[in-house]
Amino acid sequence: MSRISYITPENFTEAQEGLFKSITGGKRGEGRAPEDLLNSEGGMSGPFNAWLRSPMLGDAAQRLGETVRFESALSPQLRELAILIVAAKWKAQYEWWAHERIARREGLDERIIESVKAETLPDCANPIETVVYNFARELLDEHRVSEVLYAQAVELLGETGIVELVILLGYYTLVSMTLNVFEVPVPASEDAPFVGTEAERD
Repeated sequence: MSRISYITPENFTEAQEGLFKSITGGKRGEGRAPEDLLNSEGGMSGPFNAWLRSPMLGDAAQRLGETVRFESALSPQLRELAILIVAAKWKAQYEWWAHERIARREGLDERIIESVKAETLPDCANPIETVVYNFARELLDEHRVSEVLYAQAVELLGETGIVELVILLGYYTLVSMTLNVFEVPVPASEDAPFVGTEAERD
């Protein structure tokens, strides 16, 4: 159960209604009904229920996330790899649950998905996947990136790719913080990916 109560649409303030419409009417909501972004308790899934408490900052955050996810120069496979690295680092239940399935849909190798969950990388990873993994882990673990690794990343991703990767890692760290602080669970019908941590099930 989430630490923070769910706000249902009939109880939204005007500002919260605006945030809800921004989320459901954006690229996340394409091909989906607004209620598809609600959970079994009628509240918003993922970090969004918490962000409703601060609609102005919540909207700024979700717009950044929408851009990172849908308009990045990074390939979908690299994007999802980076997101899963963050989710594994933070043991963010909902984030891993949601993006593991997206990663599969985008074609990320199953062996990579399973290894990243255990915070390793298999030999089957190609050079660019390896650089993204090493870059993300070094930044998340050491809070810096070495000259050697930075040069490798420039060669394979370019400066634009590195900037977008850093922004992505920062955004999904924010998401992980939100999910972990408020103990946002996976849906009741699903298994929690990280056993023994908080917020295992709704």
